[in-house]
Amino acid sequence: MTTARHLATVDALRLLPFPGQRGRSSMGESGPGYHIAELATSEDLWEDVSRREEVAEQYEAERDALSALLAARWGEPQVFSLWSVFQRTLEGEDVPEPWAALSNHVPDLHLWRVDGRWAALGVSQWDTELPFQLLAVVTETDPP
Repeated sequence: MTTARHLATVDALRLLPFPGQRGRSSMGESGPGYHIAELATSEDLWEDVSRREEVAEQYEAERDALSALLAARWGEPQVFSLWSVFQRTLEGEDVPEPWAALSNHVPDLHLWRVDGRWAALGVSQWDTELPFQLLAVVTETDPP
């Protein structure tokens, strides 16, 4: 996908109503109060784990480039670490979505507050051999 398509997806997410229950859509996952779009997904790294660092850097660079374009619209983002959120979920705290799920596979987010909603970008990877994903998140739920 191109940067223009990524921006269009972020803009579309911001306008979509939130569903009543969790489910998949053509863009990713949505639930009460949130949307998570998969902007780009790398290949699996099962056979070439040595490329992991290169692919991670590529996806972080894509996030940073898109973040710079959004910063021109909305100001500089807050970089929000999800590490403590992940720790809290492990300790049994009931953390609201999408934050609990994101904390399992996204280390940090570039985060903005725009028109009463939170917009965020992050790089996801569920496990060492699995693909990286560039994610866009829109939610009305405040970060924990």
